[in-house]
Amino acid sequence: MTGSIIFDPLIPWSLLVMVGMIALISVMLAAVRGLNGWALRALAAAVVLAALTGPSYQVEDRAPLTDIVMLLEDESASQTLSDRPEQAKSAADDLATRIAARPNTEVRRITVPDGEGDAGTELMTALSAALAEEPRARIAGILAFSDGQVHDADLPLDLPAPMHLLMTGKSTDWDRRLEIRNAPAFAIIGEPVTLTLRVEDMGAAPQGSGMAPLEISVDGDTPQSYQVPLGQDIELPITLPHGGRNVIQFTVPEADGELTDRNNTALVQINGVRDRLRVLLVSGEPHPGGRTWRNLLKSDSSVDLVHFTILRPPEKQDGVPVSELSLIAFPTRELFLEKIDDFDLIIFDRYKRRGILPALYLDNVANYIRQGGAVLVAAGADFAGADSIYRSPLGEVLPAQPTARVLEEPYRPIVTDLGKRHPVTTGLPGGGDWGRWLRQIDVAQPQGNTVMSGVDDRPLLILDRVGEGRVALLASDHAWLWNRGYEGGGPQLELLRRLAHWMMKEPELEEESLTAEATGQTMRIKRRTLSDDVPPVTLTDPSGNTAELDLTETSPGVFEGVFEGPEIGLYRLTNGDQNAVIGLGPAAPREFERTIATSEILAPIIAGLRGGAIALEDGLPRLRNVRIGRPAAGRGWIGLTPRDAFETRDVRQTNLLPGWLVLLLSSALLIGAWLREGRR
Repeated sequence: MTGSIIFDPLIPWSLLVMVGMIALISVMLAAVRGLNGWALRALAAAVVLAALTGPSYQVEDRAPLTDIVMLLEDESASQTLSDRPEQAKSAADDLATRIAARPNTEVRRITVPDGEGDAGTELMTALSAALAEEPRARIAGILAFSDGQVHDADLPLDLPAPMHLLMTGKSTDWDRRLEIRNAPAFAIIGEPVTLTLRVEDMGAAPQGSGMAPLEISVDGDTPQSYQVPLGQDIELPITLPHGGRNVIQFTVPEADGELTDRNNTALVQINGVRDRLRVLLVSGEPHPGGRTWRNLLKSDSSVDLVHFTILRPPEKQDGVPVSELSLIAFPTRELFLEKIDDFDLIIFDRYKRRGILPALYLDNVANYIRQGGAVLVAAGADFAGADSIYRSPLGEVLPAQPTARVLEEPYRPIVTDLGKRHPVTTGLPGGGDWGRWLRQIDVAQPQGNTVMSGVDDRPLLILDRVGEGRVALLASDHAWLWNRGYEGGGPQLELLRRLAHWMMKEPELEEESLTAEATGQTMRIKRRTLSDDVPPVTLTDPSGNTAELDLTETSPGVFEGVFEGPEIGLYRLTNGDQNAVIGLGPAAPREFERTIATSEILAPIIAGLRGGAIALEDGLPRLRNVRIGRPAAGRGWIGLTPRDAFETRDVRQTNLLPGWLVLLLSSALLIGAWLREGRR
């Protein structure tokens, strides 16, 4: 129990002061006038003033409350390196036992795991949540067992007691780190893009040559190895090999003695885009569909079109000099021998052999296809004649041969069963309810994929791969009827656009492809195929473990599945002959960006209440009691601040000057003063 005198004035303190001033002046006047009872008058005034202050004796029945010491135990990923888990647990158990043995003291142990996603170590967030559950007046100290790599140290937090860092790790620890400092999200195919990377050693790294090996792999292919300097920004030019997503992996092999290799790998995912698509369109003669091709290709601002139309056949004899037949000469040698590889697509629109393009040039076009080029033949009636382009060296690579029949009858183009699965023809607007065409060239021995048919299910649109290139044959020159709205028209522009982009190897139009899109730790896998079913996808995670995932057909030729990645890093996907790679999150998680133990990050927070940072490899610190505001850490010791908190169970108050006593005393003193002054 504790006792104390408290005051509960009967009138406001300001008024009480005024009354006291009046009483003092009255006593002083009495003394000046020589009244013998002035002292008794002063005592009477003092008794009245004391009574007005309401003095009472208060007795409290108090129960002491324990002090609370918080122990924050960092169990994030960086704390799993080396012997840090054992180091931290042993120290936390020992200090928890010693603190609990102190009189009137409790211990709260708080575990700090990895933050959600890639948030890192959120130690201050965990401390804030723990403080919200405890009375601040009872917190005597905060002890954090961590490597000091905290990622929310900027969280504003008012600490009620000194905080100390019990730092894990060793002074001999070192680690090698790979960092990508600059990587664009998009790059132009065929043009170098510059990436900035840096390889650096952290901590007590051993002395060496100042160089480190660097391996670079594109889309999971065999890596190429280079030697790069340590501690310097490296400007690395990279040329993307294909359109769509390119996954580039940079790896520094693990060195002997470094803490971890989890920060030795960096993933860069860059989307390859084409700067300009170069198309050569050769029209054999003017016809209503010629402008359709031109309008389609010119409507795309990314297409550079070179278009030649043969207006006058060489065999025509009208006396006009050859030099006056065109504004510019047809540069056949330059186009078909010297610069043919500059084109992404060559279109022969109703072209037939007339001696303008010698067999040598057409043979060069065939080689252009085999080496990765693309040729589209839009066939007219001349394709079935003796001057057909098929009866040239180009015929060796065309996907079908003409039978010399030209079918002049109305028919409705139909997407074949195979075409319903092919990205060029699947889901075309109109659903097949299109206008009719009036001419079809009969072809035989089709190769590749027939995606559209015409009269009596004869092949109408055939797509094929030859060597590294692609070739397509449209066995009709009446696609333009759709553009004119004949019998309702049809998706002519969409069909020709898809056809042209498929031939130029746009990734989204590949008929056999395996792709994946990542959202956090979840990937959506998409398999496009012409087959009726696909086997399960085999996934290999960054640790080398494999798993299989069954895919479900979501639309004709498209199978999808969702996979939740167990860890961050590069995943390899295999399905039949298709392979893909995808990165989930950063290859080096935030926890492994910096792994060397440090007190610098928490130093401003610790210094706020004069706490300290102690390296556990130097031994456990002693515990001392310190007052708030005094230094709370020193060589080999840390301080706790006893709070002397208590709970008040009962309060009793006794009035020191009851009314009857005040009346009695004041009356007696005033009467005494009157009597003394009266005897005078």
